[in-house]
Formats: sequence, C-alpha cells, structure tokens
Amino acid sequence: MAKLYFRYGVMGSSKSAQALITKFNYEEQGMRVWLLKPARDTRDGFNIIRSRIGLEQEGDAIEEDVDLFAVFQEREKEFYEVIIVDEAQFLMPEQVEQLRDIVDTYNIPVLCFGLRTDFRTKLFPGSARLLELADSISELKTVCACGKKATVNARLDQEGHVITQGEQIFLGGNESYRPMCYRCWKKAIKKEAEE
Repeated sequence: MAKLYFRYGVMGSSKSAQALITKFNYEEQGMRVWLLKPARDTRDGFNIIRSRIGLEQEGDAIEEDVDLFAVFQEREKEFYEVIIVDEAQFLMPEQVEQLRDIVDTYNIPVLCFGLRTDFRTKLFPGSARLLELADSISELKTVCACGKKATVNARLDQEGHVITQGEQIFLGGNESYRPMCYRCWKKAIKKEAEE
C-alpha cells in the first residue's frame, strides 16, 4: 500500500537535495514522477527546485487555490507512479488532504519534503496538516554550530542578528537563516534583548 510521507528538517538539512535524489532513484527504475512545489517559493525561480549543493530540476509550481486531486485526475492518462513535493510547508492544508486522497484512491506514494516550523518555532499550516495525516514522518538532521542537533530555523537580520519578529514567510537562504539548536537560539535571543 502506498503512503503519504513527510520528511522534515531545518534549513540546510538537505530536504531539496533528498527530494531530487529520490526523483532520480524512481526514474532510474523507469517510474514517472510528478515533481512539484508551492508557487509561493520563488527563491530559485517560479518552477525551479534547487538544493544548496547545486542539484536543480524543473517542477510544477502549484498555486494556493489549485486542487491537486483534480489536477491529478486530469493527468491520469500520464499516470504518475509517484508524487514528490518540495517546500511542502507552503502547501495549503486542503492540498495536503488532496494528496492524502491521491494516496488512498490511486495507491500512489506521495513524498513531501519541507520545514516543520518557522523562525519562531511555530508550525506552518501545511506542515501541521502533514503531521496529522502522514503515514510516515521522518526528520532529516543537520547540526548547530555548537555541534548539537539543529531544530530551529533562526532568522537573521541584515547584520546577522537573530530576530523573532516578522511575517511567518520570508524567502531566503544562508544570508537570512541559520540552523540552530534550541539552546543556542534562546541564548542568541537573550543576547539580542540585552544589547
């Protein structure tokens, strides 16, 4: 039986690289893959999925109002054998439910890669729904500068200071985010408050 998978990690934990490697592995076996990402992720281009290590592939950019189940039904003649979603935290909760329906109706595995929480350690709506509905949940790990496991996507201002105010979604890379353990994140916040 196919499953809905959620593979999450902080910034820099190789989520996009893993998504693209997984796509390659399925295609090596002759399987057709539908690669997609939410359209609000325009950091590397509208329909480009790119990892920090340089892997890159075109995929379908999905707007917030797109019914993924309906699109899959329209494309049924192409018969994808697997669906891979990058930046899954930006999915609408309804889209996660639609992916769940594809898994159950068509017995097609859906692998979602994304962040679990934002820079304030709050769940993204898409990630929350994935945590509620996924059959398999696994963490892609990376480390904090102190050597402990990073669990926080620390957002940085232009001077490199950790910040905790702002919109939930702010697209950026290494210049805007740093993976940190919770302890180092709290220390950085305290230090900023004292200055």
